[in-house]
Amino acid sequence: MIEGNKITDSSAYQFFQRRGKHRIYIGMSPGVGKTYRMLQEAKGLLEEGIDVVIGLLETHGREETAEAASGLELIPRQQIKRGNHTLTEMDTEAILKRQPQLVLIDELAHTNVPGSQREKRYQDVEVVLAAGIDVFSTVNIQHLESLNDLVAKITGVVVRERIPDRILDEADEVVVVDVTPETLQERLREGKIYTLDKIERSLQNFFQRHNLVALRELALREIADNLEEIAESTTPKDKYCSIQERVLVCISTHPNSSHLLRRGARLASQMRSRLYVLYVNNPDRFLTKDESLYLEMCEKLSEQIGGEFIRVDSNNITTAIAQTAKKYFITQIVLGQTRRSRWQLLLRSSPVQELLKVLHDVDLHIIATNNNSR
Repeated sequence: MIEGNKITDSSAYQFFQRRGKHRIYIGMSPGVGKTYRMLQEAKGLLEEGIDVVIGLLETHGREETAEAASGLELIPRQQIKRGNHTLTEMDTEAILKRQPQLVLIDELAHTNVPGSQREKRYQDVEVVLAAGIDVFSTVNIQHLESLNDLVAKITGVVVRERIPDRILDEADEVVVVDVTPETLQERLREGKIYTLDKIERSLQNFFQRHNLVALRELALREIADNLEEIAESTTPKDKYCSIQERVLVCISTHPNSSHLLRRGARLASQMRSRLYVLYVNNPDRFLTKDESLYLEMCEKLSEQIGGEFIRVDSNNITTAIAQTAKKYFITQIVLGQTRRSRWQLLLRSSPVQELLKVLHDVDLHIIATNNNSR
């Protein structure tokens, strides 16, 4: 039942028409100031007359964070009994009954107490958003599912609590809270992140400078990718300009293709760019069994090196490459050396020359053919 602007029946959120907006504050590690920034901006909205409440706050004993929360209404936590212990979790039902305009929910990747209605806090957030309530939440970059293996390789720490990448992709706003590794280490030494007994151990482990540098780069790169995807989907095609490099490797059933793939992957890695792999299939020509198997191997190799495999049917290879380059905003194209004779090139222009005529802002990389590279 809805009275005024408030839902009195907690089940009514299922039928609420407007979905809430989600702003995520993300940083490279604990201590960068995500929660503090969230609280400060929420208090500014409170002063403007927005109905703001705290759904879940983790201060971790940080005085500055606790002070920043003063003046904001706090929804009491749900008490959950487990044997002789009483544990607490965010009270999602209480938030739905309160029906504020904006709720602050800390630590998005948190795993709820076993037996809770939902396993993960981000699932609670999705319920709150479905009820038409706006949400501000916080998360560290290492909690993204797709970065789990990379973070473990960098830091030696396997992050158990993770969120699907789609949560970040679906957010209405993503705010990067960034500080230098030196500033973060100084905060740690001053006792602003962990208690004194944990400082030295943290500096020798997770908070080593090289770890923080790598995590900071991951955070900034992830947001850059996120922003570019938004720009790509919302900007008219004729006005969009790719900020990041994008590499397209053009392969065939020729044995040189696996060599092209590896060269393209190295180029993409050096440029820290997206990688695409294109195969233009002539619909009038049937592939042999060996050719089909080789192409399948190239597709698997593309996936292993982090590339997106694209298959296009066309009788005109040059036109297909040009159209794909424009569709995916390609900035670099990797091609194998043509197998035409000099007489053929004199009588008819090469694919490279044709591409140069239509792709004015794309760099072409011609890789020498090696028949023994299979």
